[in-house]
Order: sequence, then structure tokens, then C-alpha cells
Amino acid sequence: MVGAVPAGPEPGADHRRTGDVFGPDFVLGAATAAYQIEGAADADGRGRSIWDTYSHTPGRIANGDTGDVAADHYHRLGQDLDLMASLNLDAYRFSISWPRIQADGTGPANPRGVDFYSRLVDGLLERGIAPVATLYHWDLPQALEDTGGWPNRDVAAQFADYAALMADALGDRVPTWTTLNEPWAAAYLGYASGVMAPGRANGAEALAAVHHLNLAHGLAATVLRERTAPSTIISVTLNLHAARDGGPGGPEAVERVDAIANGAFLGPMLRGAYPERLLADTAHLTDWSFVRDGDAALIHVPIDVLGVNYYSTVTVRSWDGRGERVTADGHKPSAASPWVGSDEVVEFLPQPGPTTAMGWNIAPEALEQVLVNLAEAFPALPLMVTESGAAFTDVVTPDGAVHDDARRDYLHRHLVACARARERGADVRGYFVWSLLDNFEWAHGYDKRFGIVHVDYETQRRTPKDSALWFAALARDRVLGAPGPGLRSRS
Repeated sequence: MVGAVPAGPEPGADHRRTGDVFGPDFVLGAATAAYQIEGAADADGRGRSIWDTYSHTPGRIANGDTGDVAADHYHRLGQDLDLMASLNLDAYRFSISWPRIQADGTGPANPRGVDFYSRLVDGLLERGIAPVATLYHWDLPQALEDTGGWPNRDVAAQFADYAALMADALGDRVPTWTTLNEPWAAAYLGYASGVMAPGRANGAEALAAVHHLNLAHGLAATVLRERTAPSTIISVTLNLHAARDGGPGGPEAVERVDAIANGAFLGPMLRGAYPERLLADTAHLTDWSFVRDGDAALIHVPIDVLGVNYYSTVTVRSWDGRGERVTADGHKPSAASPWVGSDEVVEFLPQPGPTTAMGWNIAPEALEQVLVNLAEAFPALPLMVTESGAAFTDVVTPDGAVHDDARRDYLHRHLVACARARERGADVRGYFVWSLLDNFEWAHGYDKRFGIVHVDYETQRRTPKDSALWFAALARDRVLGAPGPGLRSRS
């Protein structure tokens, strides 16, 4: 579905060239997620999500952090909208908190929740910033988890009802909708390895969650198509894994990872069927009887753009059962594996540096190849890089600046990857930085900072980092200049 990516850049290509032009047809934006920035966990009728429950469970999150306050975006909306305008963003990708709209995941829309997102959308439009709304970025209402969560088919139907509420409330003003963000993480990290909410560890249930998330996407995409204008762009965002051959047995290991991570979603969404490799590798865990007649057609509905989230690569080889198996796949260590069906036969090898503060390797050439591979597999489908960014250890200097040279270099190189992919025939329509603000970074709490804007969590003071000013200049001038020194940020 995606296939292998190269072990490193081609000779002489470090993705630091300058002069690439990103015209007005290329979207330069920033992205966030509701639970990570909004705070206001108990405000205005918001219900409890699985992340509220998970983060309040001792031992789950670094330092016992929660998203109760986060970046307090809910109460600082006007300030953050002005901040986005100052950065010359073409678009802002945000997610809607399902429990802020339906406290228990069912019933009528909470008018106070709808009002918040309505004010957000209107504020973006007033500032010339295009809204990109994501319906689901992992904050399932806890009440629906109590009924079985994503392994329960009924949740997909309830998601479609929620999509209808949002289409009716915002569909006249939101030009682009994304159904799901990274269903791989929601299914496998939430239900197989348990390192994300809801923290369950059952491979068969994770596969049922995969299918019902796919079904939810198809049902929601259909609802959005029916209830919004014909010009509305419908999309889904996948974190497609870039796998490298670490031999011996590397090609088969890559094929297994590609099926589990990529084909499990690209197959039903874009081809109308699950990969045979996936079905074979997981047959000892489930008979896939949760797939009903007619589901393929419900899932395989047309979309206008495929969103691609990219951060790093994995290097894999086959494991013969002897010795200690390497499991450095870039995710939080856990007793259970997210790689259902292949966890006992695939080794994940440590990646060569350099790395970010997350320990993830920096490999823009892999993003380039993923985009090219997708363009070859699905030539008529436009692509959008909906998340790309890096966590580093950021320090506010005495003069009130954050000199994040490493992040500027990271963004520069990954934008060059997009330009090179376009030269090779990929229809790449835009690039969204992850993230606009420092935020609650899931199981890592507030230890990891991805934002191009620094947030002091005690005072909630926002300080644009040098990367933000560099990106603002790019969005204004549309030409990729050198990510060199000289920029200064002011709080």
C-alpha cells in the first residue's frame, strides 16, 4: 500500500535547498487537537472523554499531568486567533471535542459547545484563515467507551449522528472536513498496547476497533457529503508508517508492517477491501466476523484529499524467535504490542540519528518517498501533509525569545521533501505544522514541546518561537529561504 522507503537520502540531497516557491495553491497552515489545547474540561456542558479518564488514572501520564487546563485555548480564543493571523496562516486545522458537543456521545447538540466552535470558525474567516475541521482526534465520550468503545459497532453509527450535528451547525462555513485523525493510533495504541486512552490491551478488540473506525469514516463522509455544499472537501488523515528494510527477512517484515499500519485503512477506504496479508497475519486472533455484508461499500466512499501525518520512520526485520526481540518502534514501552498479528515475528530496530526530543529519527527523504508512493498507488487523489513537526527542548532566553534552530531546520527540510515530491509527480496540496501551540502531549504530558509557539503553562503566556517567525515569513513571501540565524521572537 505504501511500501518500503529508502534507508537514507540520495547522495548530495540533504533537503536543505532554498528557493522553492509555494504558490497560493499550496496551503501553509498549523494544526492542533481539542484535548491537547482547549482545557475547560468541565465548562459549559462538556462531558467526560476517554482522555479525561485515562489522564486521571495514576501512572498513565508523565508527572501525573492532565488536559484539564492545557493551553486554556477555550478561554483564550480571541488571543489565539490574533496569533494565527500574525503568523500569516493560510489555514488552521483544529479538532472538535465530541464530548463538548454531546456529553455522552448521543442526543442533541450542546448549544454552548457548538457556540465555541462557531465563534472559532467565524473568527478564522474574519481573519482570512481557512478552517479545516477534524471530527475525531481521539477524545471518545467516556459514556460510549462504557458501552464497549470502538470495538462496539454501534459507536460508528453514533459517530455518524455526531457528524450530522456538526455538518448542520458549521457546514455552511467550513470548507474542509476531516473525518478521523490517525485511526491507527486510536485502534492499536488505545486497544492493543494500551499506551493511549482507553488503555486496553486486546489484539482482537483492536482489530474490531480498526474496522469500526473505518466504518465511522465512511458513514461520516457520506453524511458530510449529503449535508454540506458540493464544493466541500471531504478528507481523512492517516499516520502512514514509513518502513525500512533492516534485513534479514526485511522485505517480509516491511510487508507485514505495511499491511497492519497502512493497508488496514488505505485498503478499505480507497480500494474497498482489507489486504489479504492483513487477514492472513491476524487470522489466529480473529475471524473478522465483525465485518458485515455491505460494509465495504459503506467504507469505500469518495474523498477529495488524503491527509498524511508524518514524523519518522521504522526499520524492521524478521525475528526467528531466538534471543531477545528488539521492539524500539518509537512508541511508549508497554507489556503489550500495537503490532497485532506480527508482534512475535517482526523486530523494530533502533533508528540512526539525528533524533528529536521524542527519540524519533529525522528523515525528510522518507516523507518524500511516502508521498511519491501514494501518488503512484492512487494517482487521482490529492495529498495534504496534515501534521509534520518536532519536539525539542525549548528555552525562553532572558530577552524573551525562543531560538529553536533545530525545529526551523526540521520544517525547512520537510517542506523541501514536499517540493521534491511534487517535482516527482505527487499532487501535494499543502503542509500543516504540528503544532501551533505547545500542548498536552498525550502520555508524555507537558514534558514534550511541539509548538512553534511557546506556552508558559503557569501564566499561559504565548511566545512565538523563531520557527514561528520563519514560517510566518514563508507564508507571506511564499519562497523557501535559508533556515539560518537572525530571527528573533517576542512575547
